[in-house]
Amino acid sequence: MGVAEKVEKHLADLANRMRGEVEIGFLENATYPDGTQVAAVAAANEFGTSRAPARPFFRRMIAKESPGWGDKVAGLMQATGKDGAKVLALMGEDIEGALKQSINDLTSPPLAASTIKRKGFSKPLIDTSHMVNSTGYRVMR
Repeated sequence: MGVAEKVEKHLADLANRMRGEVEIGFLENATYPDGTQVAAVAAANEFGTSRAPARPFFRRMIAKESPGWGDKVAGLMQATGKDGAKVLALMGEDIEGALKQSINDLTSPPLAASTIKRKGFSKPLIDTSHMVNSTGYRVMR
């Protein structure tokens, strides 16, 4: 077997091990006690509504973190013995953590005075902490 064939075989093996995907965000079963989908509230916060400005916590996290994802995957492939399921799960945990951090770090645009008065504090995206605590990920193979 020549070098080209060996490389081709190795790449095919890696692709087979990495088969699958990971979803990160607010999964469909995440709801508020009243039944409202957390994803709908997160989208309203991310993109804004007629009553509130956009607070793009998700897009900011992706812009900040995604340039390093390739290197992280490569490092995890090495560390896990090329176990694709473990790599996807570890990436899911990592990105979910970055998403939570982005929600907690967001401070702008500031809340309206009426919202601060109702909540008793000025932190955007955090009211009951239900949204930040409803982040999740799942690996699908």
